[in-house]
Amino acid sequence: MSIVFKQKIKKRSSDPFVVQEGRFKDGFLKSGYRLKWTEEVFSPFGVGKETIGRNFDIKKVSKISFVLLIFLLLILIRVAWLQVVKGDYYYGIAEGNRIRISRIESKRGIIYDRKNRLLVRNVANFLLYFTPADFPKEDAEKDSIINRIIEILGDDVSSDFIKEKLSKVEKYSIESYQPLFIADNIEYEKAMLLYLESSNMPGVKLLNKTRREYLSCYSPDNKDCIISLSHILGYVGKINENELSKFGSEYIPIDYIGKMGIEYFWENELKGINGNKQIEVNALGKEKKIISQEQAKDGNDLILSVDIDLQKKMEDVIIKTLEKLKINKASAIAMDPNNGEILAMVSIPSYNNNFFARGISNSEYQDLISNPNNPLFNRCISGEYPSGSTFKPIVAVAALEDGIINEYTSFNSEGGIRISEWFFPDWKAGGHGNTNVRRAIAESINTFFYYIGGGYNDFSGLGVDRIVHYAKLFGLNSQLGVDLAGEVSGFLPSKEWKEEAKGERWYIGDTYHLAIGQGDILVTPLQVAAFTSVFANGGILYQPHLMHQILSSDKKEIREIEKNVIRSGFIDDYNMEVVRQGMRRTVTSGSAKSLQSVSVEVAGKTGTAQWSSDGTPHAWFTGFAPYDNPEIVITILIEEGGGGDEVAVPIAREVLTWYFENN
Repeated sequence: MSIVFKQKIKKRSSDPFVVQEGRFKDGFLKSGYRLKWTEEVFSPFGVGKETIGRNFDIKKVSKISFVLLIFLLLILIRVAWLQVVKGDYYYGIAEGNRIRISRIESKRGIIYDRKNRLLVRNVANFLLYFTPADFPKEDAEKDSIINRIIEILGDDVSSDFIKEKLSKVEKYSIESYQPLFIADNIEYEKAMLLYLESSNMPGVKLLNKTRREYLSCYSPDNKDCIISLSHILGYVGKINENELSKFGSEYIPIDYIGKMGIEYFWENELKGINGNKQIEVNALGKEKKIISQEQAKDGNDLILSVDIDLQKKMEDVIIKTLEKLKINKASAIAMDPNNGEILAMVSIPSYNNNFFARGISNSEYQDLISNPNNPLFNRCISGEYPSGSTFKPIVAVAALEDGIINEYTSFNSEGGIRISEWFFPDWKAGGHGNTNVRRAIAESINTFFYYIGGGYNDFSGLGVDRIVHYAKLFGLNSQLGVDLAGEVSGFLPSKEWKEEAKGERWYIGDTYHLAIGQGDILVTPLQVAAFTSVFANGGILYQPHLMHQILSSDKKEIREIEKNVIRSGFIDDYNMEVVRQGMRRTVTSGSAKSLQSVSVEVAGKTGTAQWSSDGTPHAWFTGFAPYDNPEIVITILIEEGGGGDEVAVPIAREVLTWYFENN
């Protein structure tokens, strides 16, 4: 049978279609034309022809087109999602595989005392971290690297610790390019071994950061250790998750940040500004070359108002007294009354802040927080105590200012006063006899202050509201704004508070107690030093501060901290002078006569503060010197020390004697 075909064809050289008849030879079509479409005709040779056609149903085209359109739309939507919505994400991942931004660490600023003596410095600190995106995928290779790191570091880190940290980071997420902290404060020999081997460990980085070394105390048994500086300087530590979320892009997970003291309060000045460099990395995530870079700006240096010699002397004298009395809690402040600068601040017991700087162990930390004397607690700014008789100068000047008394007003002290069945005693049995305001301050005569505070018989006193009003003017019941975290406000009671808190009305006895600094009144040692400064300088309440000057890293002055007046002119000059004279008589003929041995004239006020019905009272002394031109205010509190004249005054005498002999 021969196959005859008829087909419509198109020539290579022209568009018109022609019909060509032909035959297959050896089963193949021999033709110089290309096939466009074919219509085949089958018939026995020499007999009539029969045509069979293959036709396409055009109605199916619209259905196919609709399906194709749906698929096309899905593809376009997916492309838009990847390119537009997630474009930056995947671009970051792609670029992160080749080009990275590496940070150039700034150096933290240095801290000095007022005489430019070094208090803290930066020392080398080797830190190990991972970049999870570069870490191997295969478990065997991953385990091999982890095991080798543990072998080098020993007990400093565990396999479970590393694996747990890695498990929290999603592979190839943006977070996977962030550094993942593993260990710091690595010994030099271990660090060098890690440095050499990490070149063949994908995602493993060793960084030479710095850590703080506080020169106040190198070791617990150093006899020259000034442990009380720890409450002033504070310490830095590794940033935590809360701090990271709070400070945003300024820090990364391997950074250190101020945690306490000056390190915390002046963090922005100390930390500097980090630089960065754009680098190209190899397949292991290791730096190949630097594309561009911006240099870091080191942190500013700080000059404190603290004199470490005075700090050391005050600390030594207090510790010696505590050991003698077999007690262990005290606080003391020395301040310049002319500008609010703090010259020394001692809180005992204290701690070694180098423990935190190098990475405190869990056992060391538990020892600190379980200590019943709370060595981490800065008593100078966070401790609240009854003021005792140190409060009496405020009550005296308030009565003078309100015209309740004048400098000549006197009352007869017979050992106390009686109100109905209640008796309010003086500290001296039989009383002090006839007394005026100067003598009342000098000898701390309770009866006089009962009169001017709450009144008696036909004499009207200030009353609780006026006492509280003047106490607030002197800075009580509020924070003073010292440049340390943790300052508390103290407390001044009121009629409304007592009714709400205790469900009782205010009695005259409550006013009497308040007038002598007892009852519910609470003050901080810093507040007592601050209001003593008001009497010393003649009527100005300054904001206390520890910062004296800020320098750039190349020792150029940026600014000097100016004195900040909280309040002034709220007491008449003459009334202020009358109270100052009473405080001077405290030394010449009153409860602090032993201070006459100091080479300059001293004025002050003692205090013995009851805080428990069966506990030993707190011992207070606060004063200033020289009397005519004050340079220093000193406030001493010995918790459960007994009488202020017997315990606190001798400490003040020894410190002031040393101070004026050496300055």
